[in-house]
Amino acid sequence: MALSKIQPASMDLTANYAFTGTNSISGVDYPEKKLATLTASSSATLNFTSSIDNTYNIYKFRWVNIHPSHNQDAQWSFQGSTDSGSNYNTAMVTTVFRAYHFEGDSGAALQSRSRDSEEGQSGETAYQPLGYQGGAVADENCSGELFLFNPSSTTFVKHFLCRNAAQGYDSGSGGFQQDYHVAGYFNTTSAIDAISFKFSTGNIDSGTIEMYGIN
Repeated sequence: MALSKIQPASMDLTANYAFTGTNSISGVDYPEKKLATLTASSSATLNFTSSIDNTYNIYKFRWVNIHPSHNQDAQWSFQGSTDSGSNYNTAMVTTVFRAYHFEGDSGAALQSRSRDSEEGQSGETAYQPLGYQGGAVADENCSGELFLFNPSSTTFVKHFLCRNAAQGYDSGSGGFQQDYHVAGYFNTTSAIDAISFKFSTGNIDSGTIEMYGIN
């Protein structure tokens, strides 16, 4: 039975109906669309080098169970490119806030890192840390999201926000949990058209990152 021929008075609500053919609903715009998925396997970097353009106002990167291969002091980090991934060295200005708690109450803190600290940046071109990960102990991993706003603008700088949750291990204090927040911007009016993720040392042993477009 064609949908266009259904009339309320003609339907027997006790009967079973089968609908055939192809139908579509116009005017429905979903808030986000998955554009790409990258899966790590002893990967030096995970780079998104396509589909970052003016199609969407916001791009979201979501990573799950990212695990380092290095034994200790590996920081999860990211950078952007203005030349389709040939170089990842765009100047950034950032501020960092983090909360952490060690097992056994051996240590806990709320900390803010200024732009010129070890973790914040004030125009440097290094990869921006997104959270202290620790090392290659089996249950160490991190999951989080990064939002990049209007990357294709050639008028304004490119702002971003990130939250990263990590479970790590310190040889002196034991296991810890950390909630890491980064706010900042790429200090350029050139379009950002590629994004790279990596650890500060060693490879990305496992985990996935998804990229979404949002309007």
